[in-house]
Amino acid sequence: MSQPSWIDHARDLLAAVEAQTEALEEASAICARSIAADGLVHVFGTGHSRIPVEELFPRYGSYPGFHPLVELSMTFHTQVVGANGQRQAMFIERMEGLAAEILRNFLLRETDALIVFSHSGVNAVPVEMAMLGREAGLAVIAVTSLAHNAATATTHPSGTRLVDHADVVLDLGTPAGDALVEVDGFPAPVGPGSSLSAVAIANTLKVRTAERLAEKGVSLPVISRSDGLAATGRDLFEEAYAEHARRLAAVLRR
Repeated sequence: MSQPSWIDHARDLLAAVEAQTEALEEASAICARSIAADGLVHVFGTGHSRIPVEELFPRYGSYPGFHPLVELSMTFHTQVVGANGQRQAMFIERMEGLAAEILRNFLLRETDALIVFSHSGVNAVPVEMAMLGREAGLAVIAVTSLAHNAATATTHPSGTRLVDHADVVLDLGTPAGDALVEVDGFPAPVGPGSSLSAVAIANTLKVRTAERLAEKGVSLPVISRSDGLAATGRDLFEEAYAEHARRLAAVLRR
């Protein structure tokens, strides 16, 4: 019998995301409440977890209210070795105190919320990001692999994981180590799946939050075509950026 393909596993991951109805509803309610109150949903991720952060905003088909927090030092992977290499990025995301320095740039308000994407859910920076968000009174949504959490020791001295500081937990559904497919002759599985499920969660939240906002009578400009072919798209693009800048200006510490 042939081994399940990556696509086979991918279908299972998407089904597992879809099955988390209650958690997705809770998370979208948190996001809609913050955005409708003229607040922001801060979104953070390190490493490849930057991908769903960027998917929420400023991707085409997205709208203001989600604030992407992506630190270049932990997400720049074009230099694999040497200066700005992967070793340094992985070292930095385990540094205690860095999350606090990042958040020093912002005024955290109880009307805001926080989403933290982290496949492992055990490194110091995402753990402390959630910890500090909760201490500031923000509702915290964690997106992580529960299987990897259970199989991996936390690197934070508190002994806690990302999920310990979250009001809502969404499971990426990926195994410990992330990779999905065993290949004969290779020493470990290949083909990670967390980016797929993280992007599926991000877009499910984005759409469901938009539906909730519309129910509240809140409409926001959507980033759309700005290639010179559609005047409406150009206008929406600029309106979305302007609205994001207005919301962000309210929380930037000077």
